[in-house]
Amino acid sequence: MSDLIYLDYNATTPIAPEVAAAMRPYLEGFFGNPSSSHRYGIEARKAVEKARGQVAQLLACQRDEVIFTSGGSESNNAAIKGTALALRDRGRHIITSAIEHPAVTEVCRFLEEEGFRVTYLPVDSGGLVDPADVEQAITGDTILISVMHANNEVGSIQPIAEIARIARAHGVRVHSDGAQSVGKIPTPVNELGVDLYSVAGHKLYGPKGIGALFMRRGTRLAKLIHGADHEQNRRAGTENVLEIVGLGMAAEIAARELARNAAHMREMRERLWEALRERIPDLHLNGHPERRLPNTLNVSFPGLEANTLLDELEGVAASAGAACHADEVDVSPVIEAMGLPERLAMGTIRFSVGRETTPEEVDRAAEEIAAAVGRLRGSDREAGIPVTNAGPVKLTHFTHGLGCACKIRPQMLEKILAQMPRCEDPALLVGTETADDAAVYQLTPELAVVESVDFFTPIVDDPYAFGAIAAANALSDLYAMGARPLFALNLVGFPTGRLPAEVLREILRGAGDKAAEAGIAIIGGHSVEDIEPKFGMAVTGVVDPAKVLTNRGARPGDALVLTKPLGVGILATAAKRGAASPEGIERSSALMATLNRTAAEVMVRFPVHAATDVTGFGLVGHLLEMTTGSGVEAEIWAESVPMLEEALEWATAGIVPGGTRDNLAHVASKTRWDEEISELERLLLCDAQTSGGLLISVPELHGPDLVAALHDAGVADAALIGRIAAAGQGAIRVRRRP
Repeated sequence: MSDLIYLDYNATTPIAPEVAAAMRPYLEGFFGNPSSSHRYGIEARKAVEKARGQVAQLLACQRDEVIFTSGGSESNNAAIKGTALALRDRGRHIITSAIEHPAVTEVCRFLEEEGFRVTYLPVDSGGLVDPADVEQAITGDTILISVMHANNEVGSIQPIAEIARIARAHGVRVHSDGAQSVGKIPTPVNELGVDLYSVAGHKLYGPKGIGALFMRRGTRLAKLIHGADHEQNRRAGTENVLEIVGLGMAAEIAARELARNAAHMREMRERLWEALRERIPDLHLNGHPERRLPNTLNVSFPGLEANTLLDELEGVAASAGAACHADEVDVSPVIEAMGLPERLAMGTIRFSVGRETTPEEVDRAAEEIAAAVGRLRGSDREAGIPVTNAGPVKLTHFTHGLGCACKIRPQMLEKILAQMPRCEDPALLVGTETADDAAVYQLTPELAVVESVDFFTPIVDDPYAFGAIAAANALSDLYAMGARPLFALNLVGFPTGRLPAEVLREILRGAGDKAAEAGIAIIGGHSVEDIEPKFGMAVTGVVDPAKVLTNRGARPGDALVLTKPLGVGILATAAKRGAASPEGIERSSALMATLNRTAAEVMVRFPVHAATDVTGFGLVGHLLEMTTGSGVEAEIWAESVPMLEEALEWATAGIVPGGTRDNLAHVASKTRWDEEISELERLLLCDAQTSGGLLISVPELHGPDLVAALHDAGVADAALIGRIAAAGQGAIRVRRRP
């Protein structure tokens, strides 16, 4: 990754070589327990206490005022929860700001559930808290004020010393989250006047998983972790000597080189700002122009979407301040609290430089950012600048959506469809009254035409594979209804200013080959210029009117059969982030590109009552459409549902598409999950699929035979996954096993 310019130092910093060197002996040789009295233990204890002194020197406090923790989040929890529990007999009011890190806001929300009252102070357009607002918010019940020292997104430095002075005058304790400040600006805790101050090791070139809490002498906290009397009986648990040593050395370097590093970072930040402003005149600076961290540059690109721009920046690592969905823009709480207009907020990106950032990197980054903005705004295309392909195209990098996971959120879609007028033509056999993704129109007593359309963003990096998967996905709707496809039309959205024409040719070639496999031709289509690559097909087919399958015919006593495993949405997200294994990518791509033709041909040999294909709304979402439309209740057996093994691995790591989380929220009101079904399993069962399998409701007697016939035909993953339990209002129960 040497060619990647790292401008995300506020997210984390690399471990400094001097820090790694200091840690190495405690990884390879000095393994003693600091609580042991023999020589091994004494050596470890000496290392811990040396580090405590190094951190104390950086914070300009006494060494016994430094308590080692597992990181900034634990430090914040210990400070806020510890105060709340220790002083709850004196009061139950806490004051914080609207722009705190989740490690503070989530603690405050938890305490609100426990009966505490929290005041969230506003900030001005520069991201600063007004000390007058702090004083006005204090009541006789106030026990703690927690305001961060410097903001992680816009870098604004809060007037902590003035806030602390006001707090002292009212006898209120003060905590400040210093995760972003330490090592970038002076942090003498006595001058700041705080009682509690949080430090995160990985923000100042130390290791992850280690932090510290400054705890002023005489400050009483309730312990969060009980056990032995480690850390002056304030935090139980054998000390993490290896990482404590690393934090200590990082603190020593930060104290020694603070002025020089701050000057360098400020120079790099301003160099980047001037270079960008020269190339992009309408760039908007967020945060206070003066009172901010020397390394932090938060800017808005008017009219652009942050994640789309970041996807375009393959050579620059930075962080977005907003994410766009079909029905709303998710703006960070910080940007929202500052009152930034949506047109600016949606294009907010944070660039944060570090000690290692070079002028050459800044200049290259500015050039790439400006070029990306030009491509997205179409200025390159208008100037006649051709797009060339310098190497293999990673198609998912040109979109912030993934396949069917980028569908409009189900809650919003239902509201829209409910407002649409319904066609009263008696020849229309299937229309908007069902949740099927195709329409069926009867032409003669023996013949009906079926029409479906599907259209989405890349789910894989390879253009040819994307075309093939998109075609398989579009054809799936017809197969689910027992229909035979006749021909298709292409639907294309393509960013000619971002991608070369060869990419579009490969997409169309992949779709054409898949259509040929289905025995049909693509006979035309329509294309538009778009900011993202999108592809789909409108497919026309025929079916016997007496044999149309919909998702509304399920009956009590039916068995539920699924023909493909779940998890492709999660795996696609992992692949986009560069996390999935080549084997996992190949397996999921092959599954999505597999036509449901064979499964459909087997299915129609059985007395099927209802069928649908599992796509963007996930298994439970599509089953909910079936149960609601059929007036029944169902149960799923989680252990019986086929899953892609690697999908569980990445779901455990938190790599889950937003569409999957939306699906889980959508089905919540009508789904009863047994307690033993974990949150991860619930996400997998709601995972947004692209070209997923068929979900078939067939009389219980025929369920095992249908599965056996599918296996014989080569549909190896087909499984009996549940049953239609009774008549009802659509409720679903998810159990561990039958």
